[in-house]
Parts: sequence; structure tokens; C-alpha cells
Amino acid sequence: MGNLYIPNKLFANPSFIEGVASVVDLGATLQKYNTSDTDNEADSEALKNDWSAIGDDLRFSIKKYEQQLAKK
Repeated sequence: MGNLYIPNKLFANPSFIEGVASVVDLGATLQKYNTSDTDNEADSEALKNDWSAIGDDLRFSIKKYEQQLAKK
């Protein structure tokens, strides 16, 4: 199973060209952020992503511990 955590989920991830174009984009019309309809929805998504990161860390730690036990 792959990681469930999505890094930088709430931030824009512009390409190189978009980064260059942002220099002359005085109205910030090129920025696209992950939006939610309500504050509660945004909070819920952020909490879900945080707990996914914790789960990924726990799975990694357990797997590493099991590998160390198998070496003994």
C-alpha cells in the first residue's frame, strides 16, 4: 500500500513556466489553490491529510521495527 499523505495539498504547485509568468502577474490571477466550499470542509480535508501522514509514519516505523526483529 502506498502513502496516503499528500504533501502540500493546500498549496499551489506551479510549473516552471507558471512561476516565470507569476513575476508579471500583478493581479495574482494565475494562482490556483485547492479550494473548499466551506471552512468546515477545508478543515476536514486538512485533518484527514494530517491523520494520513501519521498513519504513514506509523506504518513505516512498524515495518522498520519488524525488519530489525527479523535480523536477530
